[in-house]
Amino acid sequence: MTALVLATRNQGKVTELRRILSGIEVAGLGPDAPEVPETEPTFEGNALLKARAIAAHTGLPSVADDSGLCVDALNGMPGILSARWSGRFGDAAPDKDRANLNLLLDQLADVAEPRRGAYFVCAAALVVPGGAEHVVEGRMYGRIIDAPRGTGGFGYDPVFVPDGDDRTTSELSPDEKDAISHRGVAFRKLAEIIPAAIS
Repeated sequence: MTALVLATRNQGKVTELRRILSGIEVAGLGPDAPEVPETEPTFEGNALLKARAIAAHTGLPSVADDSGLCVDALNGMPGILSARWSGRFGDAAPDKDRANLNLLLDQLADVAEPRRGAYFVCAAALVVPGGAEHVVEGRMYGRIIDAPRGTGGFGYDPVFVPDGDDRTTSELSPDEKDAISHRGVAFRKLAEIIPAAIS
């Protein structure tokens, strides 16, 4: 089976995707891979944009995702702007993650719990050079709490409590998180498509 290229430099995502796609050979981006601005207005559009660019660059099947947090009280924002909610995309993590999270908490400081509902969404795309394109979506519903808890995960994980649990996604084990996360749902769907698409 041909190797897949994961079209992300986010090491948190790379770690998660390698776990979720275990059994499928995956490679990370090389240092010469192009930066692909997320200029589309949808998660699906941005995932395809990145997967197409990296497939064209490497000549290999490419997998990319665009994911984010949608908060009820913020009319679905930060949404596709989740990674750059506090400023420019690509600033150094974890400082960028912390800045995004702190801004979100500031914006929700006076919002009562019933309006703190939120969900993570992930659109995952597979692009095969000269071949098929596939996009799938996963979601994880929950709520935003007042202060960060936990040391696992990345991004907004420390303030997101999934439905049916009282722990944040930062307090879940990697296996527990993968079983319910938006990225886990999306990439398990994609994993069902990959073998036939790249054989």
